[in-house]
Amino acid sequence: MTATLGAGLGLKPQHFDDALQCAEAEMWFEVHPENYLMAGGPRLAWLDAVRSRHPVSLHGVSLSLAGDAAPDQQHLHRLKELIRRVEPALISEHLAWSTFDGRYYPDLLPVPRTSEILSRVAANIQRTQEQLQRRIAIENPSHYLRMDNHDWSETDFLDELVRRTGCGLLVDVNNVYVSAHNIGYDARTYLDNLPAAAIMEIHLAGHSEDSDDTTETQLLIDSHDAPVIEPVWRLYRHLIERIGERPTLIERDDKIPAFAELLTERNKAQEIMSAQGVLK
Repeated sequence: MTATLGAGLGLKPQHFDDALQCAEAEMWFEVHPENYLMAGGPRLAWLDAVRSRHPVSLHGVSLSLAGDAAPDQQHLHRLKELIRRVEPALISEHLAWSTFDGRYYPDLLPVPRTSEILSRVAANIQRTQEQLQRRIAIENPSHYLRMDNHDWSETDFLDELVRRTGCGLLVDVNNVYVSAHNIGYDARTYLDNLPAAAIMEIHLAGHSEDSDDTTETQLLIDSHDAPVIEPVWRLYRHLIERIGERPTLIERDDKIPAFAELLTERNKAQEIMSAQGVLK
């Protein structure tokens, strides 16, 4: 299936029927492939049914591209089989690590942006793309504390990964907003410094305040459990004005509302792109 991707939604099991019936133009859905790495069964049949009606994107959370070891070969093999089956429009992963010394951690953890780490991540991206025979997009992380001894700014680090590997970028605007608040940088400047041509996808999500943080400027958590707030929408408009249309996803992973509520946010993103006169 070849289709133009406009704004889409993260696909949740409780929205299966709504997703099948949705007739919005340029609609697409994104899933975490880790939930579908099996040979058969009802979950995979469900994904096949949605894929027969809409384009699908695979957004991985477990390759640990910034980890101390190469991506797991068995995992890559299973992922490649899923890619053959669903022919995803986009494939993405995170600039993060989640495994160390054979142990798996249920989080996407940050790394110091040193030249050594850059070479490691680039090598892991190259291995992944060669194995999958697909270009992947790398998502910018959320930050909760300042790390010292970086050799590279984050935007330069991402730009260099693109240059070395040919990968693309997934720009999570909420991650930019949360990180700018938590560690103190200008969110618009960050977006302006990203290589526009490399941006393959955009994510929008909500966040929450850390209830245990009693400081005046409370820590923000990339919780994906709330609507997108207006400052994030403004950053999104600014990014679209600069780079033009990109496939844009509304993420919600907790406190999931009715499909119609998420569709309203999705349609807002679609309207922002249309208002810029960039949709073909």
